[in-house]
Amino acid sequence: MAPSAHTSRSRRAPAAATARLCRTMRTVRAGFPLAATLRGVVALALPLLLGVWTGHMVPAVFAGIGALWGVGQDSSSPYRLRMRRLLAVGLASAVGLLIGELALRSGHTAAVAGCLTATALFAGLISLYGPLRSVAGMHVLLGTTIGSGIPAPGPWWQPPLALLSGVLLVTVLSTSPWLWRRHRIETDSVRAVYRAAATALAAVGTPDAEAARRSMTLALNEAHDVMAADLARATRHRPDDPDTRRLLEALRLAVRLGEVVSALVWEGRPLPPDVAGLPLRMAGGLLPPGKNASAGHGPAPAEKAALARDRRSPAVRALLELSETADAEAGADVILSLPARPRPGRAVRLRYAVLLAGCVLVAYVSALLLHGPRGYWLPMTVAFVYKPDFGPVLRRAVHRCVGTVVGVAAIGAVAALTGDTPYALIATAAAFGALMAVGVRHHYAVATTGLTGIVFVLVDLLGDHRPLYGIRVLDTVLAAVIVLVASFVVWPDSAGDWAAAQTDAALLAVRRYRDLAPNATPARRQALRRAAYRRLADARRAAAQAHAEAVPPKRGLPDWEATIIAAEQVCDAVTAQGLAGTGGATGDDAPESA
Repeated sequence: MAPSAHTSRSRRAPAAATARLCRTMRTVRAGFPLAATLRGVVALALPLLLGVWTGHMVPAVFAGIGALWGVGQDSSSPYRLRMRRLLAVGLASAVGLLIGELALRSGHTAAVAGCLTATALFAGLISLYGPLRSVAGMHVLLGTTIGSGIPAPGPWWQPPLALLSGVLLVTVLSTSPWLWRRHRIETDSVRAVYRAAATALAAVGTPDAEAARRSMTLALNEAHDVMAADLARATRHRPDDPDTRRLLEALRLAVRLGEVVSALVWEGRPLPPDVAGLPLRMAGGLLPPGKNASAGHGPAPAEKAALARDRRSPAVRALLELSETADAEAGADVILSLPARPRPGRAVRLRYAVLLAGCVLVAYVSALLLHGPRGYWLPMTVAFVYKPDFGPVLRRAVHRCVGTVVGVAAIGAVAALTGDTPYALIATAAAFGALMAVGVRHHYAVATTGLTGIVFVLVDLLGDHRPLYGIRVLDTVLAAVIVLVASFVVWPDSAGDWAAAQTDAALLAVRRYRDLAPNATPARRQALRRAAYRRLADARRAAAQAHAEAVPPKRGLPDWEATIIAAEQVCDAVTAQGLAGTGGATGDDAPESA
């Protein structure tokens, strides 16, 4: 295990631990998402303009709904991953819309209720299998709620095809830059690792060192995810592609750099200031020029001299050797295939599916009692909010209510100023589409504000001019209450159980790294280390969600953060000893689950 000075850091005050946790959980985001904002404007405006020009307003509105959901799932992930995600959204929502539409055309309320309940049960069963299935499950349910709540004249096949065309429009807009900036996303993700490593080197020996090392770990996780999503396939089909080889070499070096930085953080001795610029110089020699990139492969003379003065440290020697060979082969290969993440058990998935189906059924019945038929807003809000795999349910519910209130106020003000002419409505939808594109990347309440305004416009274009402002706010609050009752009254321990399971999985990965690393090949050792740090990051995220869900806050929950910190110190110690060539165990067992 780590020395006593490191062990004592795991017992810091809860306030300090919470502050570190908040810093670690921040996602590195780009600035204003201009490209995504423009995509939101075009995707929402184009179908509606075509509807006005051709006189086919109903399919145009359903295409707008598809574009709305496509913008909601647009992201900055690799293009191949974006395409899979958006195609899953389009196909799932079109199938759901068809199911709901057929149930509505049957004319039986019981058929609609049964259809919604069955679809919610199916969506819940598949949602906890992974991100792609989760998105597909949510959108098949959303499609069913819209299809069973908005009557569409004309052929039964027209609305699903129109909705699918709207999602495909977003797919084309989002993935077309692949033609001229093929590896830009992968390059940026790898460069972010070098920037995080530079920050961590500057923080070595200070109280911020552990938080900086965690930020570097998160950057490595992100780069590994991005590279595995696209380059794993590229290496099989284009093994001699120079861009692919260059990126893989940069990732190999980044993985080794992460190992060295972790060891330096564990040693805790401050480094000369000149050393902090070394990772950026290494990145400058391996990656194409980018923002804040430095030229050159190896260390500058000042950096080399600073490192040479302290060659007693195995980690410092390793950093010097790594920097001097940055323009050569980085050595050990990188295993691009991602380790399988633990999934909730069958009982957990079934329980969530049953609760989701129950919430949707209660929402539909409540909508019938309050508004009669066409009450799609209540079950639709339940489908959006009750997504524990997307984040804390309480926070999503609160943000949903706040975003709806702000969206209702905004659309009311805009309608009073612009009137209800088609072109004014389309301009309003485009503006709210831009707002939603920003919110998807920065804040759920902002995204909800954009979605609320767009739905009002689409309903208005369909000819429904009822005053729905107060009704939408009431429905949103009622749906949030339904979900929160299910989450906190019926199943109050769901987040805590998942955090405990994730922490146990992380400790198992740490033990595997500790036990197998001394005799493993360099590539295998790095794969074990990356798996351990990845599991620890997942456990910290689950622990943060469990504490956010606890009512009252932190009631009787274990101190998972202290356990995770201790486990990270075991990983750092194993890494440092591996670089020193001792190859032995840390001397202490990995911590037990709290």
